[in-house]
Amino acid sequence: MLTLHTWTTPNGRKIPIMLEELGLQYTIKTVNIQKGEQFEPEFLKISPNNKIPAIVDIDADGNRVSIFESGAILTYLAEKTGKLLPASGPQRYQVLEWLHWQIGGLGPMLGQLGFFALRAEEKSEMATKHFIDEAERLLGVMDKQLARHTYLAGDDYSIADIACYPWVMAVLEKMKPVLGDKLDNMAGLQRWLKMIGSRPAVQRGMALPKVD
Repeated sequence: MLTLHTWTTPNGRKIPIMLEELGLQYTIKTVNIQKGEQFEPEFLKISPNNKIPAIVDIDADGNRVSIFESGAILTYLAEKTGKLLPASGPQRYQVLEWLHWQIGGLGPMLGQLGFFALRAEEKSEMATKHFIDEAERLLGVMDKQLARHTYLAGDDYSIADIACYPWVMAVLEKMKPVLGDKLDNMAGLQRWLKMIGSRPAVQRGMALPKVD
């Protein structure tokens, strides 16, 4: 039995996409971060960094695996099923490169941009400009990679694509006030968005978790 603890954020939607792609059975427990549920003691036992997503996976023999951090969860699920991450060789590390690029760069920088440019009550022109510049740089890096390759890590769809897709969609859906039409001229990125977004599992995963 696999239980996913998540919410409706880019990081929170990576794992539903992965689980839908893999066809695994799972249940979702929502963690409403707007109400501070990520600080509840029961959740902190699973995710001591009080962040979503997190999973608990219990096999038929009762063995329990608890994992927090989206990159670790994606890697675990890929290795558990033998899908979306090569088992060895250069291609494995190309996937891991782009997975960690998202975890260490794209996600944090877009998250900071969203805070300083959109949510902060007191705006900082210097901070906003810094994160706009960095967001544009990172999206440009991604566009150049996708101009040369079908998917982020090469010819095959992988956990790197799953990790990045919800964040780029957040740019389109929430950050137009600050990034405007910067993505419109990124042909590689636009092609990739349409291709990934057409996948039924991605569509199902992006609609989860369902909340009132």
